[in-house]
Amino acid sequence: MSESRDKLSNEEVAERLRRLSGWAAIEGKLSKVFAFDDFMGAVDFVNRVAAVAESQGHHPDLQVSWGRVVVTLTTHSAGGLTSNDFELAALIDQV
Repeated sequence: MSESRDKLSNEEVAERLRRLSGWAAIEGKLSKVFAFDDFMGAVDFVNRVAAVAESQGHHPDLQVSWGRVVVTLTTHSAGGLTSNDFELAALIDQV
């Protein structure tokens, strides 16, 4: 297993969370709510996130509703959060 796919300790998760804005780690998942002015803004964001996620080969759960998208990341094969989750979160923040 590569280092980027190794499950992070609670201390490592806490340290990496300090580098991100608005993300929370709950029960082995990284999550953030993104707000938009309308439904189409949310859908546009999802489409842009999908392209980034596909390029990284790491796919978040995306919950879309009117003016809101909840992004949730975890590495199922590791049973929790890995470096990949935090790297993708940082890329999503740039979308």
